[in-house]
Amino acid sequence: MGSNLGIALLLGLVGAFAIYDYAIGTNYIFRPLVTGVLVGIVMGDVRQGTIIGASLELMFMGAVSVGAYIPPDIVTGGILGTAFAIGLGKDTGIAMALALPISMIALVVNNLVFMLGTVIATRADKYAAEGNAKGVFRVMNFFGFIRCLSTFILVFAGYYLGSDVMQKFLDSIPAFITNGLSVAAGLLPAVGIAVLAKMILNKQLIPFLFLGFVLCSYFNAPILAVAIIGIIIAVEKSGLLAPKGAAAEAAVNTIAEEDEDDDF
Repeated sequence: MGSNLGIALLLGLVGAFAIYDYAIGTNYIFRPLVTGVLVGIVMGDVRQGTIIGASLELMFMGAVSVGAYIPPDIVTGGILGTAFAIGLGKDTGIAMALALPISMIALVVNNLVFMLGTVIATRADKYAAEGNAKGVFRVMNFFGFIRCLSTFILVFAGYYLGSDVMQKFLDSIPAFITNGLSVAAGLLPAVGIAVLAKMILNKQLIPFLFLGFVLCSYFNAPILAVAIIGIIIAVEKSGLLAPKGAAAEAAVNTIAEEDEDDDF
């Protein structure tokens, strides 16, 4: 019980740290790819944490905030899904099957926190009207603390109170359902990539999509090699290595192409 409490506390701190990333410039520490490694360190299995985190990253790749839409809580879902899978000796499929419903439940709590944030924001508006920059800064820090605290409580309570319940629940699931979840979880990364591609893909990028497919399918190129080729193409297309004048011209051409793609 004491060990379980210690792990729950550390996982809660990982969750709070991931949320704090929003306040320090969004370095993407909150993504499952990073939190999976941190959970693996806490749980004593970095390798499995990295594998599960990478799989969850693919699944949640399209989970981004657009306008008023708030995506599922990938921090809480990713951390608890990874922790439960490692702690209970389950595979990536179970982690992915657990992470999605957990993230949706956590989203409900986040919506309540954001409702509180709208009330707090009125105080910041008052300070801004008075020209009180320090007051605005204090309000921002206070709400950031509430966000970190709420995530800490969610992750801590979720693991500490739910580990035994989750063990009994998973043990009661028939093998054919578990196998089905594993198969379905294997499809979720493809869904995540498809959602992301739908948002960013345009006629200028489609040839590179098929290039990556051909390299992997017909030439058996490893993912790392394809990623390096992609980086080289991105650097060349963006004009980062070109003289300053040429780089600026390349940027203008890129913007013009994107405007055409919007019409497309």
